[in-house]
Amino acid sequence: MTESTHLHPQEPSSTQHNKSIFNLPNNLTIARILMIPLFVAIAYWPPAMGIGMPAISDNVIAKVGMSDFSDSLLRHLLLTGVFILAAITDWLDGYFARKLNVVSAFGRFLDPVADKLMVAAALIVLVQWHPNIIMAIAAIVIISREIAVSALREWMAELGKSTSVAVSYVGKLKTTFQMIAITVLLLNWQSLEMIGYVLMVAAVILTLWSMMIYLKAAWPYLKQSD
Repeated sequence: MTESTHLHPQEPSSTQHNKSIFNLPNNLTIARILMIPLFVAIAYWPPAMGIGMPAISDNVIAKVGMSDFSDSLLRHLLLTGVFILAAITDWLDGYFARKLNVVSAFGRFLDPVADKLMVAAALIVLVQWHPNIIMAIAAIVIISREIAVSALREWMAELGKSTSVAVSYVGKLKTTFQMIAITVLLLNWQSLEMIGYVLMVAAVILTLWSMMIYLKAAWPYLKQSD
């Protein structure tokens, strides 16, 4: 869920090969993908726990443990926990890839895919729970940016110019705001809702900014005739 080109760096000459693609970093990435159906299942099943419940107010939080509130609150806590756990595995797979000096093409491919899938799943759930213009625009901008930048990186890699669209500081900052905003909104606590929206708007602005940086870097090649 970070800007993850650094998680599985290009293989140096001294890098050790692991014969199996199922090494520790890749297993963590696979686990992150498997968390997505779990995340969706928690969001919508069982129906008795409520779907798209209103934001939990402070007085409700104070009554945690009461049967009429515990199910709805439990759903949000579980969703937030799964999302945070996925973010932790995202950091851990990069850490162990560097620590164990384990690099694989499979890992370089799968890690950014896993990040984008989890974020997209969380945004889609949030759009249903918060059907307003802010969440709709945020989901469209963030998901569209990931698709556009992924296509741009693939095209630049074919030209041998992948370093021209390397991860930027703004991209990392965008990811930080995005992850915190999603976490806060998944909690669905009324007292934190405005903070979540402010962080999400900031994430959208940074998302557009970072995309402009990538496009600016690639523009000299994009405007060339075949």
